[in-house]
Amino acid sequence: MTVIECMTWNVHRCRGRDGVIDPVRTADALIETLRAAAVDLVVLTEADAEQPPYGGLLDLGRLEAETGLASAHVDASLRWGDLSHGFLGTVVLHSGRLELLGGHLLDLPGHYPRGATILEFGLDGGAFRLIATHLSLGQPLRAVQMRAIGQYLARKTPMPTLLVGDLNEWRPWGGLAFSRPIAGTHFQGPALGSFPARFPILPLDRVLAIAPAKVAEARVLSSQMLRDTSDHLPLRARVML
Repeated sequence: MTVIECMTWNVHRCRGRDGVIDPVRTADALIETLRAAAVDLVVLTEADAEQPPYGGLLDLGRLEAETGLASAHVDASLRWGDLSHGFLGTVVLHSGRLELLGGHLLDLPGHYPRGATILEFGLDGGAFRLIATHLSLGQPLRAVQMRAIGQYLARKTPMPTLLVGDLNEWRPWGGLAFSRPIAGTHFQGPALGSFPARFPILPLDRVLAIAPAKVAEARVLSSQMLRDTSDHLPLRARVML
């Protein structure tokens, strides 16, 4: 089976533990973390501004130059707007191993704007699908949002699929939103505490997979720099496709 390395991190709109918004500090922490070990996919949440026009916060050019990763949002149709780096704060970076085949932005229901960036990548003669998202805090809204994602998947060609991002689910067993009756499929993956950064006990950030894809192992990354940079810690996972 093909193996890829994934990482997801809610960067808290570059607001650190000290309350200061510092995109350079966030970029420094991200670059240092990615230099420590190569990854194929990075899903950042809360990486664009909170209000329209959802302008990008990080220096993408610097991130690409110093990590070797590329933005998946070069095509304007995969961004919320001209000033955005991604879609409603979710930004996807990928390595040269992965060929971006296409993508779609899916608006999700809720009183606060939410959405999913759905991308298909080619790798080693095969393909897989990534759903990168930041779901709502309330379980009823998460269930409705996952229902929308499930209905989207039901109309698409089956392929190994990953659900990655800040899923805002604290229940280790997955909660209602990720159950088969709601999502129409079974997402599986570990639940490791990533929030709050100072004392991570809630598994809000997840890498989940639909069989035949499988999350082989995962770990939460922690350092003083990471704890000072965001209220979440990054989650790294090895996925078998």
